[in-house]
Amino acid sequence: MTESHPLKRRDFLRGAAGVALASGMAAAGGAAPEAKAYVPAYFTPAEWAFINAAVDRLIPDDGNGPGGVAAGVPVFLDKQMQLPYGYGAYWYMQGPFHPEAPPTLGYQLRQTPRELYRAGIALIDRAAAHAHGKPFAQLDAAQRDALLTQADGGHLQEDGTMAAAFFALLLRNTREGFFADPIYGGNKQMAAWKMVGFPGARADFTDFIDQQGRKYPYGPVSIDGSRG
Repeated sequence: MTESHPLKRRDFLRGAAGVALASGMAAAGGAAPEAKAYVPAYFTPAEWAFINAAVDRLIPDDGNGPGGVAAGVPVFLDKQMQLPYGYGAYWYMQGPFHPEAPPTLGYQLRQTPRELYRAGIALIDRAAAHAHGKPFAQLDAAQRDALLTQADGGHLQEDGTMAAAFFALLLRNTREGFFADPIYGGNKQMAAWKMVGFPGARADFTDFIDQQGRKYPYGPVSIDGSRG
C-alpha cells in the first residue's frame, strides 16, 4: 500500500511467507511479461484490470523484490477460479448463512470464491465510481489504497460485510500466489523464494535447517524439477 499505510511491504511479506509457502492451492501459470498477453479465462476485461491494479497495491514493486503483478499473481488468481477451489469445493457451503456473525466463526457468506471475487470487484468499482467518477483500476495509488483500506475495515457503505470478506480473500490469495510453487502460476522464476531464501522442493536441504543465520548456498527447485 502507500508509504503512509501501516502495513509495510517487508512486514507484509515476512508475515505471509510462512503461511503461503505451505498453501495447497492448485493452478495458475505465467507472470509479468506473460501477464500482458494472457487472456483471463474467468475474469472479464474490467475485472482483470481491477485484479492487476489491486495486486499492484498489495505487493508493489518497491525494489526489494518483484511486485505481485511481475510475479504473475493475477494469472494465478484467474486460474484458481477455474479449479475446484474457485467453486468452493474446499469450503463448507451449506446453510444457514449468518453474515453478521463474528469472523472467529469462519466464512458465513453463500458465495463461492469465484462468486465472491465477482461481487467484491463490482462492489469496489461502484464505490470508486461514486467517489471519483471512474473505476478502481483508473484511480491513482493513493485513491486505490484508500478504497482497499475501507474494504478491509468493512467500511464501504453499500455492503461492508461483503467488502471485508472479499478483501480478506484477495489478500490471502495474493500472498499464496506470490509464494506458491511456480507450477501454480505466481512466483515467476522463483523470485519470491530467492528473496526469502526458501529452497523450494529440494530434498537435500535438511543439513541447513539448524544452521540459523547461514545463507542457503543453492537456488530453489520447483516441484517439476526446474531450478531457479
